[in-house]
Amino acid sequence: MATPKKISDVAEIKERLESSEIAIATKYIGISVEEVTELRKQLRDAGVEYKVYKNTLARRALRELEIEEAADCMEGPTAWVFSADPVAPAKILKDYAKKVDTVGMMGGVLGGKPVDAAQLAALASLPSREQLLAQVVGTIAAPLRNMVGTLNALPRNLVNVLDQVKKKAEEEAA
Repeated sequence: MATPKKISDVAEIKERLESSEIAIATKYIGISVEEVTELRKQLRDAGVEYKVYKNTLARRALRELEIEEAADCMEGPTAWVFSADPVAPAKILKDYAKKVDTVGMMGGVLGGKPVDAAQLAALASLPSREQLLAQVVGTIAAPLRNMVGTLNALPRNLVNVLDQVKKKAEEEAA
């Protein structure tokens, strides 16, 4: 029998899954209070939510959203990470798993589609959004810088040619 608390938890999970670009199911068994506090702080600083839900409620929410394949990864105690930035939480969790091997990404939902741990690891290796934007701007700006350099060189070259012509004319006149 579904209690009002369980119904509200399922609705909360669904709302978070729908409003987030990425939701990552993480294992957290064997992590100490200090370690989970540090992880939560890192995630919070990046604007990422970290929440523990019962697996049965998370499965029900995923089923209702028709992405129940994402529930296949849930084994044992599972915490969920929700974020609008798809790369930041994956990077944080991957880096944190290097320090605390009991933490890890098991799978999740990216853009409404299920993803597995390998796909999340590949996502974590991508540059951040800011780095990608800087690369795009640099790529766009490079031809413009070259064009400005070329346009600046034209008058300078013209002055050099005219100066050489003037010197040659002076030599011939002398």
